[in-house]
Parts: sequence; structure tokens; C-alpha cells
Amino acid sequence: MLTTEEILKKVRALEIKSKRLTNHMFTGEYHSAFKGQGMSYKEVREYQPGDDVRFIDWNVSARYAHPYVKVFEEERELSVFLLIDNSASMSFGSHLQRKKDLVTEIGAVLAFSAVNNQDKVGAILFGDKVEKLVVPKKGKQHTLYIVREMLSRDAVSGKTNYADAFRMFNNSNRRRSICFLISDFLGTGFEEAVRVAARKHDVIGIKIYDALDMKLPDVGLMEVTDMETGGKRLLDTSSALVRYEYEQDFHRHNNYVKDVFKKAGADLLHMRAGDDYVKVLQKFFINRSR
Repeated sequence: MLTTEEILKKVRALEIKSKRLTNHMFTGEYHSAFKGQGMSYKEVREYQPGDDVRFIDWNVSARYAHPYVKVFEEERELSVFLLIDNSASMSFGSHLQRKKDLVTEIGAVLAFSAVNNQDKVGAILFGDKVEKLVVPKKGKQHTLYIVREMLSRDAVSGKTNYADAFRMFNNSNRRRSICFLISDFLGTGFEEAVRVAARKHDVIGIKIYDALDMKLPDVGLMEVTDMETGGKRLLDTSSALVRYEYEQDFHRHNNYVKDVFKKAGADLLHMRAGDDYVKVLQKFFINRSR
């Protein structure tokens, strides 16, 4: 458990890093990637050749005996929600960075990107149940509060309960929102939750994984523990067949997660702990804006 001083130090470091990224790398890209709620009326002005006649304001035109057209602007304000998996498996990491650390960094960057764009940002932290709901608001202090919550909460035991997290998300958002679900997706049974949320909201999954989630090292007998269930198993990693089956299991599950999001009409990103997540986010923003 981090001390208050350590948390504040990490919050400050994440704030500096996130602001640098959002100011210099994501400027304009986040804005273009996500659309607002539609068009809202702004004002009327005199008709000019080439204006769409469908937008003529006939009442104003009759009053001034001259054609006037309505002017609309994009209603930009969005609510961005971070659904953060804080289950036990997120505390695992074979590099200098745990999956939880990567999740916190990505969450901070997305939160600051939203706030810099004058959008509201909220969060739901969950494991086997919802641990924390942060109602969407604007502003730097609110974003820093979300970052502190992500840093100060230890990963909890038990299976990942996606259904409860999405249920709270859906109940908290009457209007269409952007939802980033950040998880290692080691469990199953989240098909319905993703499908229902994606019918109304813009859902983007970010799948976090560690190198050891995909490949086993050749180190002889190894006892492995399922951090979600607590189950233990002895593996002979010196066996090429064992290592092969382990990797194939990872790819099979990976394809299952891809299929869930594809069927729901939602996006899915993959990020490995220790790799450069910035390039993945930047590419995603650019592709979405196109």
C-alpha cells in the first residue's frame, strides 16, 4: 500500500507526463476522434449565395423582408467514462511495470485529454464488485482526484465482475458517452455487458497484457497461480509442448475477446506492459478521425 506522500508524488509525475502528451502529441487528434451530440442552433445571419435553402429562417426573413439562414454549431461537450479493472490479476507484472501501473498511466492520459477538450470525465473502478464511482465533471482538480483514486486502491481478489460495472455505467449515463474499458480481460462472460453498452454508447476496450501472459520462459518446473480464482498448477516449462499450448491458449482467448467487441460494434486496442502505449493511442485517434 502506498503512503499518502508516495501517492501525491506519483500523481504529480503522472500529471506532468499526461499534460506533456496531451499538449504535444494528442492536440486535435482526440478532438477529431470523437464526435459530439450533434448540431445545436447558434444564431441567424443574412442569406449568402450558396447557402442551403433548407436552413432559411422564414419567420426572421419575413420580419426583415430579407432572407436569413440559421447557423448551427457542433455540440462538442462529451462525457468520457473510464471503466478500470482493479481485480487481482492487474497487480501482476514481469517487467518494471505492472499491468495496474500501465492502466493508471493510460487512464491519466485519457482523462487529461478529455478535460483539455472541455469534456467531462468520470470513472468506475471495479473488481468482483464496483469499488468506486466518480461522477463525470470537468476540471484539472477533478482529473487529479480520479488519478489519486486509481493509484491509492490496491488490486482486489476475486473474479472480474464486468456486468456490475457496465450496469452502473449505463444507469449513470442517460446521454451517449465515450466509454474506455481498460482490463486484461482474463475472464469470460462479458459479451452481453459489452453488447448492451455499445448499443447506446461509444465503447472502446483496451486490453492490457504482460509478456508472461503470452509466453512461458524455459525454467523447468514452475508453480503458477490464477490470481482471479486462487487456483494453483504446476507446469513443466522445459517442455516445448507445454510452452506451445500455453501460447495457443493466450491467442485463443485473445481471439475470443476480439470477437466479443467486433460483434458488439465496439473498438478494441491491445497494449503490452513495458511497450509504448502512446503510439497505440495516437494511431487510434488518427484512424478514428478519418
